[in-house]
Amino acid sequence: MAPVILVTNDDGIHARGLSVLAEALAPLGEVYVVAPDREQSAVGHALTLHRPLRVDRVADRKFAVNGTPSDCVNLAVLGLLPEPPVLVAAGVNHGSNLGDDVTYSGTVSAAMEGTLLGVASMAVSQSDPEADGNGFDAAGEVARAVATRLLVEGLPAKTLLNLNVPPGSVKGVRLTRLGHRVYREKVIREVDPRGRPYYWIGAGPPEWAEDAASDIAAVHAGFASVTPLHLDLTHHGALGRMTEWEGALNAVLKKRKR
Repeated sequence: MAPVILVTNDDGIHARGLSVLAEALAPLGEVYVVAPDREQSAVGHALTLHRPLRVDRVADRKFAVNGTPSDCVNLAVLGLLPEPPVLVAAGVNHGSNLGDDVTYSGTVSAAMEGTLLGVASMAVSQSDPEADGNGFDAAGEVARAVATRLLVEGLPAKTLLNLNVPPGSVKGVRLTRLGHRVYREKVIREVDPRGRPYYWIGAGPPEWAEDAASDIAAVHAGFASVTPLHLDLTHHGALGRMTEWEGALNAVLKKRKR
């Protein structure tokens, strides 16, 4: 029996990038698609805990969920699929997920959820997929190559891959680290016809810190970037340097209890 592969996204069940990724990975196993029934961009790693989730079967091995990308992965891995998947692939996202923006991305968060559930996972995004008229074709090709390698080599514990593909012709693949976004002019204030203010978050073009080894530098140079992300957010160096805090903080608390 062919291994099961789960494909999801945050652009919704009808997104072109989702279909491209499912088609690209079909030679590697039996692909199941479980995705949100509508766009869920920038929802991060949200899970739906205060209402029931509904699942609609759209086609054979294709399901729409009225929840977030992380909901979709959780439902699929823990209940919907006939057996645990060997791979969770999220995308192809319409637009890049680079640098600090991975913390907001529903696409990357879906791969994070797969990783937390013990499944090898990857997120796939493409910058400006309509730039050359070929849509997501380049992303599908690169995603299949990376997924093939991933299934053979595996990943370290609590690690996922974040793949970003540039528009147009892809020069190759670079292994990268996350870039850093410089936040300026992120909020625009406007006034509605009744005189009440409202705000737009995320306005203005992104600015990035210079770093030749970063994902953003690779994509700007025409290369697909592959960045391994680790879910252990502990800063172990800081933890070691802060050991003396423990005694001092406990001493302060003991004084207050007297």
